[in-house]
Amino acid sequence: MPKQYTPEVKSRAVSYVMDRMDRYKSVYAACAEMAPKLNVGKESLRRWVLQAQVDAGERTGPSSEELAEIKALKSKVKDLEEANEILKASAIFFARELDPRRH
Repeated sequence: MPKQYTPEVKSRAVSYVMDRMDRYKSVYAACAEMAPKLNVGKESLRRWVLQAQVDAGERTGPSSEELAEIKALKSKVKDLEEANEILKASAIFFARELDPRRH
């Protein structure tokens, strides 16, 4: 099960890496070296830094707000699809109950 880091830990780790990025040839190299010092996973740190760069406009991609909106919309679609299935099943049930050939 993945660890859950607080927003403060994430923010501090990202700012630590961003302040020292000029010393490394890539984000991966910076995160690979700094992650053990910060007691976080290097891949987690790399994803946080990349997302921070997207949010700052330094990289292309969906921002954190857009990702949150996408997640919420996917959840809403799932709920609506479940409700639609329930309504279909109930419509079939009542259509059978009201069928005059059945009585």
